[in-house]
Amino acid sequence: MNERAPGLKFCDCEVRGAPPVRLLPRRSPGGPSVRGRLGGECADHGGRRGADRGDGRRRCARRDLRQARVRGFTLLEILLALALVALLLVALNTFIFSMGELWGKGADVRLFDQHVRAVTRFLEHELRASALPPAARAYSVPIALQEVRPQNGAMEKMLTFELPAGSRLFRWPERALPEVVCSFQARANEGLVLLWHSRLEKNFETDAPRETVVTPLVSGLTYDYWEVDTKRWVTETSLKMDPQGQPMTPQRLRLKFAYAKMTRESVVTLPMPGEGLPVF
Repeated sequence: MNERAPGLKFCDCEVRGAPPVRLLPRRSPGGPSVRGRLGGECADHGGRRGADRGDGRRRCARRDLRQARVRGFTLLEILLALALVALLLVALNTFIFSMGELWGKGADVRLFDQHVRAVTRFLEHELRASALPPAARAYSVPIALQEVRPQNGAMEKMLTFELPAGSRLFRWPERALPEVVCSFQARANEGLVLLWHSRLEKNFETDAPRETVVTPLVSGLTYDYWEVDTKRWVTETSLKMDPQGQPMTPQRLRLKFAYAKMTRESVVTLPMPGEGLPVF
């Protein structure tokens, strides 16, 4: 243990493990230029003190760099994390597309069946509306066969009925008119066509009715007749003739739908007026 003489100052080199060095006392302005600084560098270690400071800064920088390297991720770890995230995204994408394919696999079938049911309900609704009051009149047949001339075709017998308030499918050029006479016709490559015009039009008797495609998916229209003798249904591709040679009104319509490789068939029963209480 080194003893310090009273009145003498020692430099702080001993903190760094160097032997204590005695500081020179301050001299008068006219004395030697060698001066010591209290608590600072000594005359013997002044130059080494500056070098030690630079070395200390470099050591601190290297220590901070080592600590930063310990706290951060290496390039291998980053690449491994990116690979895991990419695998997770690919698996999630495959799962989502698989579920979409499973969900949409029968979408065409469901939509086709829904379309068939919608068209069938529409025809049943319109025919029922024509067979009930106020459309149905006393001593008249609400649904009958009449000769109709299409816009591009010859005159032929079609199932004809009347809608007092029209239908939501009608697109009038001007104001909508009541008492609309309608007919159905199935055309190849066109589908089920609804022909309609109002009795209140000026050229009702001469002009061809307007045409609206109900559905382009109808590929055929047949007629069902009930045979009283055999007590069974008979399907005819054309209207059946009675003994006098006049076409007979069928009891049911059979629609054939086709889309892609799918086919469906629906039956529409024609409402017939029956005996009952009069409408007041």
